[in-house]
Amino acid sequence: MRLVTVRRYPHRCIAIASGAACRPAHHRVLPLSRLPCPLLPSPPRLSRRAWLGIGAAALGVGVLRPVRKALALDFDAARMQSSMQSRYGAKGAQALRQWLEMLQQQAGKPLPQQLPAVNQFWNRAVVQSDDSVLWGQPDYWATPLETLGRGAGDCEDYVIGKYFSLLRLGVAEENLRMIYVRARMGGAGSTQSIAHMVLGHYATPTAEPLVLDSMVDAIMPAGQRRDLTPVFSFNAQGVYVAGAQPSPVDRITRWRDLLARMQQEGFLP
Repeated sequence: MRLVTVRRYPHRCIAIASGAACRPAHHRVLPLSRLPCPLLPSPPRLSRRAWLGIGAAALGVGVLRPVRKALALDFDAARMQSSMQSRYGAKGAQALRQWLEMLQQQAGKPLPQQLPAVNQFWNRAVVQSDDSVLWGQPDYWATPLETLGRGAGDCEDYVIGKYFSLLRLGVAEENLRMIYVRARMGGAGSTQSIAHMVLGHYATPTAEPLVLDSMVDAIMPAGQRRDLTPVFSFNAQGVYVAGAQPSPVDRITRWRDLLARMQQEGFLP
């Protein structure tokens, strides 16, 4: 058994729409909303099939067919620098420069090098915090610039930063999923879990994803993360739960708001 060093545990992570959604047996499309996440009874371990289900259902088994036009990520670096300087001062501008430098260094490199570079950058640049502390709201999806400017975020903010970093590096959006999970806390014998979000990279629609996690630096196949139980996943193409039809991600208010704020900061659709 491989031992993993856990970097930090979020004491709270805004997650899913209802308590029912925490039960993986409910295979249905869910709206994304907020749920205060106290410790929950730990779910039974799920097989590799559970992870494959929330990925394959997204695109149709074996068919790489986007639901909508692929999301391209480009940006106006000068506008972004101006935004960071005005909102967060020299410290924010420096954080942005470090992110852009990392992206430039990783451009054109093989994916096995890009994934850990992106994962480690965000895990080290951002301190775990709570939306109510950072933004005065119970659930707020920060843009990558907002997260870097504050130097802090919750599990969703880490994932958003990694997701758009990899899109910028040329990873196809159909290969990336933001995955809501239940994370068992306190070791193998624990009966407690929290709602959490990780980023999954699916090499193919039916592949077992690699998991990028704010709590663990090591990137591992989902099957090796026995502390995680997948609930549902989403990306710019839709929201997916095993056995359900895709639900357009455009219906998610927070996702639309996130993209709108990113455009204001200098990200170009």
